[in-house]
Amino acid sequence: MKRRSFLTTATLASAGLTTLLITGCTSGTKKEEDSVSVEDSNAIFELDEETIVSLREKLASGKYTSEQLVQLYLKRIEAIDKNGPQLNSVIEVNPDAVAIAVTMDKELKAGKSRGPLHGIPVLIKDNIDTADKMQTTAGSLAMAGNIASKDAFVVQKLREAGAIIIGKTNLSEWANFRSTQSCSGWSSRGGQTKNPYILDHNPCGSSAGSGTAVSANLCVVAVGTETDGSIVCPASVNGIVGIKPTVGLVSRSGIIPISRTQDTAGPMARTVTDAAILLGAMAAVDQDDAITLESKGKAQKDYTTFLDVNALKGKRIGIEKKPQGNNKYINVLLDDAIKLLKKQGAVIIEIDYLDKINALGQAEFEILQYEFKDGLNNYLATANAKVKNLKEVIDFNTGNEDKAMPYFKQETLESSNLKKGLDDKKYVDALTVSFEGSKGILDTVFKENKLDAICGITMGPACSIDVIYGDRWGGYSLTSPAAASGYPHITVPNGMVYDLPVGLSFFGTPYAEGQLIGLGYAYEQASKKRLKPALKPSFL
Repeated sequence: MKRRSFLTTATLASAGLTTLLITGCTSGTKKEEDSVSVEDSNAIFELDEETIVSLREKLASGKYTSEQLVQLYLKRIEAIDKNGPQLNSVIEVNPDAVAIAVTMDKELKAGKSRGPLHGIPVLIKDNIDTADKMQTTAGSLAMAGNIASKDAFVVQKLREAGAIIIGKTNLSEWANFRSTQSCSGWSSRGGQTKNPYILDHNPCGSSAGSGTAVSANLCVVAVGTETDGSIVCPASVNGIVGIKPTVGLVSRSGIIPISRTQDTAGPMARTVTDAAILLGAMAAVDQDDAITLESKGKAQKDYTTFLDVNALKGKRIGIEKKPQGNNKYINVLLDDAIKLLKKQGAVIIEIDYLDKINALGQAEFEILQYEFKDGLNNYLATANAKVKNLKEVIDFNTGNEDKAMPYFKQETLESSNLKKGLDDKKYVDALTVSFEGSKGILDTVFKENKLDAICGITMGPACSIDVIYGDRWGGYSLTSPAAASGYPHITVPNGMVYDLPVGLSFFGTPYAEGQLIGLGYAYEQASKKRLKPALKPSFL
């Protein structure tokens, strides 16, 4: 599952964890005029559904400059994110974005191109350090005013590639690791992000803002982060593509942490091609993140070479033999997907693995609490925030309860702060059970069945926003297997249920991103399931 999901379900020791943290959320009252202005905005926005490739062509032809692209996206953010339907996906815009775009235009005019991302507007999640005028807060009021002294390594790579960071996206506060009753997409600093398909529904988290922004055409692509489901769930329920890379492919230095064994940043896009382009710019060895040394010789500079419409032909795809849930409409989507996979030449193999993975949920939660305390204390010790450790975060929230915790509280922060160091036997034992255990289960299933990937429904359709009682996500979730093991995972649009998107997942063994991109691309091109959000005010 996702972070929040797992927080809720792990306590029940039922389905697998989901770093996206599936808890509750409530939406604000919608005004009729909001829906009208949104429809108007959608109808006239000239960059609707543009891609990196299409925008690069228009930059090359002179139809647009990067400065114009940035201005158009900033106006779009103002029109429907801050006004109109108030999607509330962007927590802060970059005051230097236009100036950076001007510089990128000058370089292009001088004949210098940094690659496919040169001059392309990008949004990044507000737990990723930027050494500029924007804050890095993980959505927490306790972190307000934290201006990083140094770019996160992944930000450095994006800037080198010529990407223009036009702002930061809202998220589930502390990447949905604050409360077991949290509302996905809500933060004390940023408020509640909405799902652009039906505004009173949840965007999932914790990369809620990145998912909503990409889906609603507030940017071309965005960066999210995941511990368990925080990229793939918001991608799934917002009708876009998300890639959760192998832990070690993309650096985590300069990113507010939860888990050293599961954290990773990853691309979120409207197409597999755009996600592949962004991943190529992000993947690199970082001497400040030792785990990335394992990717040496395994990472690709260009993942677009794997984009093959025939990639499914002859591939052995595992599908859990037990139904993921009992909703007939969602099950029909999976049945139709399987038929299409077969039509494209894939061999479908029934397997039995989910119950074994889900049984490890409590151990995964135990690991994350230990690693969150250790990682956050290390991050805060050198950050420019007014709080210097987890205990001070807890104390700040307690002292500012009406603003910091008006709905759900901080029991996950508190339980994490009670944990000892990473040499504690309970942590070491949990690591063996969950991290090593999940890898062992998956490795056995892949080897015995000679699989190229495992497939299934990523997540059921978005639940309603409910900040009082928390998220209600139902029984469909395929985030935990790849998350707990650190293995790669891609989700692509797979159709609609109740006017809400549902994604299809493919995950594989370490550093199989290229193959998964190929599978996702072949399915995407054969199915064409991405639909533009309707910005419908309410479900009923």
